[in-house]
Amino acid sequence: MSAPGRGLVLVVEDEPAIAELIALYLRRDGFGVHVESDGDAALAAVRRLRPVAVVLDIGLSGKDGVEVCRTLRAGGDWTPVLFVTARDDEVDRLLGLELGADDYVTKPFSPRELAARVRAVLRRAHGAPAEVLSLGEVRIDVPGRRVWAGEREVALTSTEFELLAQLMRRPGRVFEREHLLSAVWGYAASAGTRTVDVHVAQLRAKLGDASPIRTVRGVGYAADAP
Repeated sequence: MSAPGRGLVLVVEDEPAIAELIALYLRRDGFGVHVESDGDAALAAVRRLRPVAVVLDIGLSGKDGVEVCRTLRAGGDWTPVLFVTARDDEVDRLLGLELGADDYVTKPFSPRELAARVRAVLRRAHGAPAEVLSLGEVRIDVPGRRVWAGEREVALTSTEFELLAQLMRRPGRVFEREHLLSAVWGYAASAGTRTVDVHVAQLRAKLGDASPIRTVRGVGYAADAP
């Protein structure tokens, strides 16, 4: 277990190497992590530790992940659950979501993506953007209006801050320049799209190699995990 700066995530996985990898990336994101390897221990840990989310392998020996989730929901526990499974089958996928799972990833998966999915699940669960946005080496403290690239704090203008936050709140989504003008500057006009390009260039220069911003030719920009 580690100090839960953003809350404790329970990882339920019976393959030690996979559990260790998931825990590593969640801890890098500022979560505390507790690991269990079987279903009964997982249910006990949920009751004892009250995690903010559960990363739950379906293929556990004994009481599997489906039964764990079913037991939680039947008992009125709606802790966000993200299923992990080696079975990429539509029936399993639908079953998992019908049980009340919040998301579903299949092995092999990117641990960075899984950590991002956990953050997204928590944002949806709380009904508001996360107070801390993190993507790769870039981290934003939204209420404190502070930005870090790795260990280095980066000074941004108000507009640069809002533009970066807009992109990082929806990792992987491609934003058209007109959309960014409307969301960040409060207006939309094709003649003003050069403003977006200039501010993106400034952001990239300040963030350096840590910059998550990707150009989508002829469309706009997206923020992606490395």
